Amino acid sequence: MNPGRRPQLSVFPTTLWEYPSQHYDWRDAQGRLHTMQGDKDYAGATPSWVIWQLLQRYTRATDRVVDPFCGSGTTIDVATSLGRPVKGFDLAPSRPDIQQADARTLPLGDQSVDFVFMDPPYSTHIEYSADERCIGKLDAGGDDGGAAYYRAMSEAIAEGHRILKNRRYFALYVSDSWRKKKGAPSGSGAGAFMPIGFELFAIMRRHFVPVDIVCVVRQNQKLDKGNWRKTAVEENFFLSGFNYLFIMKKVDDVVQGAGSHGRPKSARAGGAPQ
Repeated sequence: MNPGRRPQLSVFPTTLWEYPSQHYDWRDAQGRLHTMQGDKDYAGATPSWVIWQLLQRYTRATDRVVDPFCGSGTTIDVATSLGRPVKGFDLAPSRPDIQQADARTLPLGDQSVDFVFMDPPYSTHIEYSADERCIGKLDAGGDDGGAAYYRAMSEAIAEGHRILKNRRYFALYVSDSWRKKKGAPSGSGAGAFMPIGFELFAIMRRHFVPVDIVCVVRQNQKLDKGNWRKTAVEENFFLSGFNYLFIMKKVDDVVQGAGSHGRPKSARAGGAPQ
């Protein structure tokens, strides 16, 4: 869809989000048209619409937003369009307004921010950085069963909990993964499935109370053309067609374990922040 002619932004009312384009259009106070958030050429960029939906629902005008895996800066641009103060961090900053930091050790005080958004690496499919500390170098389906990857993500999620104020919101955008087994017969479908979404959801439940789970449908035209679909059918595997969006709330005054089989009375599901 052409810049300047994209659909008008509106809040999605259900837990199935099908975003119409990667970016959205908005005008600043001077009337200048902005048609992109982040970088269109950045591999694995978060759809701007997803972050906009979250900030509309779970933040207020003065709330501080933080993205520890800021990538090309999409979260910074979306927060700016909504007038939210924002900080973005990345091991390999792609532009000057992104600060260099490891998501596991952020240079922020305890309970100092109002909303944390994470779109971390989904195993080793994309080369994000040459930095050996990069979580994207850890295989979620490796010989260790993905232990190093999930340990690193546990530390990042715990760090997000540390910097987040009580009764504020945390969101994580992620996809499962699959890799064909080397040497497997053609059409066998043999490979390693990595349920990254479920694993990270379980880790987040150690720190947060679940608010909701959203299924975000990818408008990825590559899935419908070329050899992608043909290969998936012939090799007997699925192309991943959606992402999880896990929305959590920090409720540290809840008795430990109270949220294991039901939402505590002190936690409110959805809606505007309390």
